[in-house]
Amino acid sequence: MRQGRDTGFQAPLWRAIALYRIAALTYATILVIRNFAHYERPMLAWPVLAVMAGWTFYTTYAYANPARRLRPLLVADLVLTAAVLAASVPIVGRAALEKGTPTLAVAWHVAPVLAWAVAGGRRGGIAAALIMGATDLIVRAHYDQAAFTGSVLMLLAAIAVGYLVRVVEVSQERLQRAVEIEAAARERERLARDIHDSVLQVLALVKRRGEGLDGEAGELARLAGEQEAALRNLVAGHAARAVDDGSELDLRMLLGPYASSVVTISAPAGPVRLPAATARELAAAVVAALDNVDRHCPAGTKTYILLEDDPDEVIVTVRDDGTGFAADRLAEAEAQGRLGVAQSIRGRIAELGGDTAIVSAPGEGTEVEIRLAKWSG
Repeated sequence: MRQGRDTGFQAPLWRAIALYRIAALTYATILVIRNFAHYERPMLAWPVLAVMAGWTFYTTYAYANPARRLRPLLVADLVLTAAVLAASVPIVGRAALEKGTPTLAVAWHVAPVLAWAVAGGRRGGIAAALIMGATDLIVRAHYDQAAFTGSVLMLLAAIAVGYLVRVVEVSQERLQRAVEIEAAARERERLARDIHDSVLQVLALVKRRGEGLDGEAGELARLAGEQEAALRNLVAGHAARAVDDGSELDLRMLLGPYASSVVTISAPAGPVRLPAATARELAAAVVAALDNVDRHCPAGTKTYILLEDDPDEVIVTVRDDGTGFAADRLAEAEAQGRLGVAQSIRGRIAELGGDTAIVSAPGEGTEVEIRLAKWSG
């Protein structure tokens, strides 16, 4: 049973049940007044009507909030309504009921069946209809066509309402999925247009002009071709994941396009999920480390990225086989106003609440280790 759940469209159904219950209560009151003189214990009919009125207004309030549509309320609704039906035996009298005098509930007892159908679908509605129909037949104590017709109609109503609820739920889920896909497609197309009009065109031009050339020009053309392919892959495969800034992103997907013949990425088999903004900033710090390798190391220097997903933190290690540098070089660069590492890597990670460790020595390459707690950022 889908207890406490509100899929948006259910609110009108619960209001309709409340209106039905009020209308049925009004009709039951009119019949009690009309048949009052024929009851075996007529004075007891008024307390029962008072209970029906109180329960009608309480359920109107209770079912209005999805958090209160739980099994205890639904069971209480069914039990109390069955008790009202059963009270017809001593109040109306067995003889009067057998002659066709309506029960005290009349049509009011259908309301909990409808509530069960909305809350639990066809199965819930059918179960409630069988219980309430059996109670009604036992109270009436006659099993003619009219008695069975009322119970069968109640069962059919439960099936119809339960089926309607399921159909609308599926339709709403499909509509929501279609809206998300359409929004993602529009965002992907926008990103593709923007990137194609700027970065991709430049990379393609460099690749075409430099093909066949020797030396640094040829190497530049090759690198431009690799970056163009990686960027096209990013736009085609992963742009849709970045539509909602409040969602999560897989860090592997953000780093994956940077793999190449000189950049090796080792990552877990499963997704490494982080809040979208955090994942983007962490990926940007890794890219800044790769840029430093391109600027300061010989062409073709191998770089290795290790992504670790621990229970409490994410660890990214960027290690290269370059020339390395002296221990005091970063401090000197920062003192001279060259803040690439300080701002692009350390500063970015510090703002996320993480730590950055950089280890290097002349001739031994460089290792950048980034640690970020999963609840940081």
